[in-house]
Amino acid sequence: MIELERTYLAKYLPEGIKNCKAEDFIDIYFPKTHIHPKIRVRKRGDKYEITKKQPVTAGDASRQEEQTIILNESEFKEFEKLDGKKTHKMRYYYTYQGMPAEIDVFQRALNGLVLIDFEFKTVEEKNHFIMPSFCLVEVTQEEFIAGGMICGKSYKDIEDKLNTFHYSKILPSQSML
Repeated sequence: MIELERTYLAKYLPEGIKNCKAEDFIDIYFPKTHIHPKIRVRKRGDKYEITKKQPVTAGDASRQEEQTIILNESEFKEFEKLDGKKTHKMRYYYTYQGMPAEIDVFQRALNGLVLIDFEFKTVEEKNHFIMPSFCLVEVTQEEFIAGGMICGKSYKDIEDKLNTFHYSKILPSQSML
């Protein structure tokens, strides 16, 4: 499956986000020794999967080939025992002008980081999309912010790179978590 998406750093959390459907995510990336692991084991609410994602064309992170296998809980728990790089986030499913957005509010070591993904059906739709006001800047092509790159890191580890975009930490209210 080819995935067409654009990723943004949030400027602020959009109004109404706490009324949106939300799911708790735990991602574990393998192999731990790689700088940018491509294999991800995921717990999304009560669903589990293993996914391999890589760019269709080198240097274009907006078009990814994605292969996914569904796991059951016991299989996920076996992968969880392995030494991988982990991240934890709450994902909010938000609609902006009829377009679905996934707003990832990172927890634990990456607390303060908020990323927003928009997925598109066509290249034309992706190319003509105008960034919403609640987004600060597009970071689709910024490798440092990819899931396989930020896994296992803390906010402090990526803070200097975030500062180049004038990003300010976003700390959601406790009522959202």
